[in-house]
This record gives sequence, C-alpha cells and structure tokens, in this order.
Amino acid sequence: MRELVVENQKVLLIPQNFKFANRGIVSSVRAGDFTLELDYEPDGILENTYCEFYTQTSHGKLYFDSYAKKIDGKTLIIASPAKHKFLQRRQYTRIKYIHDLTLSCEGQTFDISTLDVSAGGMKFKTDNNLNIEATFDVALPLDSDTVLNCKFQPIRIEKNTENGGYVVSGQFVYGSNQDKMILTQFCAKRSVEIKNK
Repeated sequence: MRELVVENQKVLLIPQNFKFANRGIVSSVRAGDFTLELDYEPDGILENTYCEFYTQTSHGKLYFDSYAKKIDGKTLIIASPAKHKFLQRRQYTRIKYIHDLTLSCEGQTFDISTLDVSAGGMKFKTDNNLNIEATFDVALPLDSDTVLNCKFQPIRIEKNTENGGYVVSGQFVYGSNQDKMILTQFCAKRSVEIKNK
C-alpha cells in the first residue's frame, strides 16, 4: 500500500450514506495504516465501519474499501485495505451510459443520445449543431430514484460523416461538490459492477 498511498495525496472518502462524503489529505503512511486529515468534520463516519475510498495515483484511479481504526476530530487512522482496484487511468471513471435525454439552453431544447459519462463530463450523439460556447442544462437519471441536474459545456463537436449528425464531448459544471461526488460514486460502482459481470 505504501507505493499506492503517499503523503500529501488527496483522498475522497464515501461512507454508507454518501451525503456524508468527505475528502482529505494523507499526512503519514505506515505498513498497516495511514493517517488522513479531513477537510470537514467526520459526520456519518464511524470507527470500524467500512467506507469507500477513491484517489488518483500515477497508475490510475485507485478504489478500495477500508475503515477508520481511530477518529480524533478531523484526523482519521485508516486501516490498509486487504485489496484494491484500479478503475482506469483517466482522472474520472468513464462508463457506458445509453440514454435519450434533452439539453436545454435559453428556452431551446435539443434531443441527444448519450454514449458515455464520467464525473468530468459526457459524450453524446445529436442531430443538432450545438453552439460550442453555450452552457446547457441536462438531467441525468442515475437510478429510478435519483436524477442529477448538471450544467454541460461542449469542448469538442465532430461531424459524424457515417450516420449524419454530430458527436459532442464536453464537461460538467457543478453547482455543488456533492453532485460531483454522487456522480463519481455512481460511475465507480457501475464500473466495478460491469467488470464483475
């Protein structure tokens, strides 16, 4: 674990109730555990109760389950996990995400068919030549109960010469860090589920 978690590394910690998601910086690493200094009070995080951890390493996005052996204010001693997974090399876990959705901007709506999504952004097909300078509203259904409302900014628009229309890639702009954490967790979980099929 020492090669994977290092001092000054940023870590996202998500307990069972993701509303208490937190982040922090690794302050020291030992053979059996590491110390994590949280940005916020550890509400909803209990000793000896498993949480999900995500961090970016030089090998890719690292995911593991572990627990706090000790909680002292915002300082947590985290047990080294028995196993870990690299989700992928890009900054955010990207998953296949096939939905027919609607973008809206200044009273206009545009039909899109999504191809993939990550916490960073999404890629989709559309018959509309979108304004690359615009910011669009979009609602992403994550499951039967959860819809995430985001702002989307196109970065690249390519003409689809084979089937007509356009393929658009772009980034999300979030109103809150919690929305970003929710989408990060959704994509990471779906990625693990897909790999385990």
